[in-house]
Amino acid sequence: MKAPFLIVETGQPVPSMRRYGGFPHWIRVAAGLEADEAVVSNVERGDALPRREGFAGVIVSGSAAMVTDRADWSERSADWLREAAHEGVPVLGICYGHQLLAHALGGEVAYNPAGRESGTVTIDLHPHADGDPLFAGLPASFAAHATHVQTVLRAPDGATVLARSEQDQCHAFRWRDRAWGVQFHPEFATHHMRGYVHARAEHLRNEGRCPGSIARGVTAAPQARKLLRRFVAHARGLQAR
Repeated sequence: MKAPFLIVETGQPVPSMRRYGGFPHWIRVAAGLEADEAVVSNVERGDALPRREGFAGVIVSGSAAMVTDRADWSERSADWLREAAHEGVPVLGICYGHQLLAHALGGEVAYNPAGRESGTVTIDLHPHADGDPLFAGLPASFAAHATHVQTVLRAPDGATVLARSEQDQCHAFRWRDRAWGVQFHPEFATHHMRGYVHARAEHLRNEGRCPGSIARGVTAAPQARKLLRRFVAHARGLQAR
């Protein structure tokens, strides 16, 4: 039997999108994992994180929480992730998970000075992403879905920043050779992204943005979606060595 992946659940989707399930379900489907290949730990609810042994890798979900609030469950999760990364456990953090991993490893997380990023955005890879196990072979620019107000202002020491967008200078990083963070949501399909734009419409209008225009600009993001399956395949390959 294949070793399972641990999905660390740090929050719930906006209420209007919960009919599609929670983040762990979205992640598992996009990653191509069967139900028995994933174990979920809902840390926001108070679940204890398990021993790290026996997992092929760890995927940390997004959340409406803020890393800078330093909630007890979040800080405990950061401690666990720091130890996992130092032990060489393959880790992929998504959105909040990306920020939490950066925080855990000594980076800086704060509100994005450029403001809220919402909708389908263009991700621009740095040239050195060509040699990265997850990003190698992807186009230099590709579409991805994003919704966030906080960001990684400074990547951890020892990290390589792999991608940026117009509003965010650290949309992806790799720390050493087995831990990654991505600010965008590779698990989002177009209906997830449009749902988030509609749910955040009042915030967007208050910030001088047009939710209708952003929603109409939502497109498929197949290259970004590949990241989850690439992470799973890479982690499985490491395990087989």
